[in-house]
Amino acid sequence: MYKNQRRIKELTPYIPAVDIFRIYEREPGAAFLDSSLVNELGHYSVIGRCPYLKLVKDGESFTINGRPETETTFEDYMREYLNTHEDKNNSGLPIVSGAVGYFSYDYGRKQMGVPSGEKDLVTVPEAVLTFYDCFIIEDCQEKRTYLVSNGISADAAAEIGAMEKAIREFTEAGKQEGSETGKKKESGNRMVTENSHREKFRIQVHPNFEKEEYKQAVDRMIRYIIEGDIYIANMTQQLTIESEKPPLDVFYDLRKNNPSPFGGYLDFGDYQIVCASPERFLKMKDRHVNTRPIKGTRKRGVTSEEDEMLRRELQDSGKDKSELLMIVDLERNDLNRVCTPGSVKVTELFTVEAYATVFHLVSDIEGKLEEEKNVMDLLEAAFPGGSITGAPKYRAMEIIDELEHGKRNLYTGSIGYLTLDGSCDFNIVIRTALHKDGKYHLGVGGGITAESDLDFEYEETLQKAKAILDALQ
Repeated sequence: MYKNQRRIKELTPYIPAVDIFRIYEREPGAAFLDSSLVNELGHYSVIGRCPYLKLVKDGESFTINGRPETETTFEDYMREYLNTHEDKNNSGLPIVSGAVGYFSYDYGRKQMGVPSGEKDLVTVPEAVLTFYDCFIIEDCQEKRTYLVSNGISADAAAEIGAMEKAIREFTEAGKQEGSETGKKKESGNRMVTENSHREKFRIQVHPNFEKEEYKQAVDRMIRYIIEGDIYIANMTQQLTIESEKPPLDVFYDLRKNNPSPFGGYLDFGDYQIVCASPERFLKMKDRHVNTRPIKGTRKRGVTSEEDEMLRRELQDSGKDKSELLMIVDLERNDLNRVCTPGSVKVTELFTVEAYATVFHLVSDIEGKLEEEKNVMDLLEAAFPGGSITGAPKYRAMEIIDELEHGKRNLYTGSIGYLTLDGSCDFNIVIRTALHKDGKYHLGVGGGITAESDLDFEYEETLQKAKAILDALQ
């Protein structure tokens, strides 16, 4: 059993987590899981502070706080750590102790044993998990914010007091900014003027497919489906974008103009992740598991009439429903590998969700994790998510590697948290920009079935890129 000196205190008056993140955004190891779209899914936002344990899996290398570890693997270390540092959470908050981080698609590909002949378009570690001493947690629905310190890196009460003091001073400074107060109040009592009148940044977009090449690859994927190799697969192109806009500014603009329930900002020093994902991959609380795949997209309409027409078009689309149904079946099979027999159920089948630039068709599958299993077993069974691979998963991933022009890397992996009480919440990494060496890397793709239209599939990738490209300007 893990022992600590945890302190939890509600912040009064209430201040949103995004406003508080302005204080800590440049701290080493800054992590913000952001529910900017407040709905049934977008319930909590989480800021991680004061990292004390960083685990990095990079090819054959595994490091613990920067030191190479050769006596055990990343996976075995995580299983052992979770077992020996169990920490019950009776607070009602989603996380009070644990890690924030990511698993890349290529981490999952290697775990599945799928070889790759493709090159890296950008190189970052395959998986990173950072355990934090302090958390700032916002209940976005109830409009309440909590400060948490576990007393690992410093005295817990002192850390809570230091955070309260920093937040109070930052808020008071923002209120004294004069005529801009209203504008700053709206975006977090920021001590500088908001992005709304900043000059536009020029961008240059370099796709790794020409349009006709992409259509040919989709056509080849369709032939694999017709020949019986697979039922469905996800086809991706990668965009490399030149933009001088700082990643933090991209994040704040993106969350404002394209709010999402599973967004975030993670800073790893030499690279940053800006995320606005609408898709949950896996959530687990009290051994209750939930996955929520997306399949089917339509752009938003210019008028309310066009908007409703496009929504109904997606709702009534036989092709999109067939696509989603196949992924639901795959996800059910994945969960059944680690869940109690009979517990896996489809609780929603064809629900249309609205976002700033698109509609999505989604389903929801639930189950109960077996008693002897933990979050690493769950990830091993289900990762990477079926909605961004295809079915059967292994063969779909082989075909993906054959037809796509480069490794996916972080794209279609997962970002989120896992806790020392056995819970987790991870997204699917879509609508996400990876910033490194002055360039942004963005993956965009879609599900391919035998009924797919080549031009539509290409245009759908551009529609999915729109929100990120707008934020980069």
